[in-house]
Amino acid sequence: MIPFTYSRAEDVPAAIRLACAPQAKYLGGGTNLVDLMREGIEGPHALVDVTGLSRAIEHRPDGSVLIGAGAKNTAVAMDEVIRTRFPVLARAILAGASGQIRNMATVGGNLLQRTRCTYFYDEAARCNKRQPGSGCDALEGFNRIHAVLGASPACVATHPSDMCVALAALGAIVHLEGEGGARSLSLTDFHRLPGGRPDIETELRPGELVTAVELPALPFAARSTYRKVRDRASYAFALVSVAAALDLDGDGTVKDVRLAFGGLAHKPWRALAAEKALRGGPANEKAFRAAAEAELAGAAPLRDNGFKIELAKRTAAATLSQLAGGLQ
Repeated sequence: MIPFTYSRAEDVPAAIRLACAPQAKYLGGGTNLVDLMREGIEGPHALVDVTGLSRAIEHRPDGSVLIGAGAKNTAVAMDEVIRTRFPVLARAILAGASGQIRNMATVGGNLLQRTRCTYFYDEAARCNKRQPGSGCDALEGFNRIHAVLGASPACVATHPSDMCVALAALGAIVHLEGEGGARSLSLTDFHRLPGGRPDIETELRPGELVTAVELPALPFAARSTYRKVRDRASYAFALVSVAAALDLDGDGTVKDVRLAFGGLAHKPWRALAAEKALRGGPANEKAFRAAAEAELAGAAPLRDNGFKIELAKRTAAATLSQLAGGLQ
């Protein structure tokens, strides 16, 4: 680990000012960044501790919720309003890590965690995300956990977050502050697909800080859930995950729906094609399966991960069927 300075920011303007130092990084819970520093993958010269900032969870009169970026994952998952109005988010967080990690990890840090690709963590391997232009050993290597949607010849890694999949389905908005002032982005626009620069993972500008995540009011999100398929029931990353919310008319047709996949792409994957196919149609397993097939029509499997396509279709259909049956 290379030497670095450590500063604790007293407020957001101070954090932004401190982050102007060369090769500075914001430090939240540190559950990913500190591991990467130990492995020599990350080497910031300055850490700016922002854990004391923006921890509040604000329940607004219009039904929306503003979650401070410094809020711990456990606090969000245990919040009664979120458990009642946005159960998909609480369940995604609880599926995402061990209790000890959830107690440390922050919402802002969760958004910014990096891939768990084996080759990214192996300094002896070629990885364009770690060293642009070096190549991608996952393309011809062991790629069972890798992407089937939105990948590129430069990178086939997947985004590891469970929480972000739920946020994508809920249409969450990410609030940012930097030297240029405050701005906001939708969660689906915040993360980037790899293209030719997989090392650039988000739309953050230099020194910009995530200050909050907003959940817009979405009454039918009370009928929502998260399903995660993984190699073992304990702490493990998703092979495929599905975040879904369903709104039905009285005659059993789909009035509205939200659907997002995890484990399939370089970013949380909002299933817009599937949502379009479902609106106004019947809420049955056949329609759910057809919508998932429409979403995955462009999937491009690698040697070891073709099973993810069928698994994603089945998981999406099962999750939506569960919601259509009135269960969460």
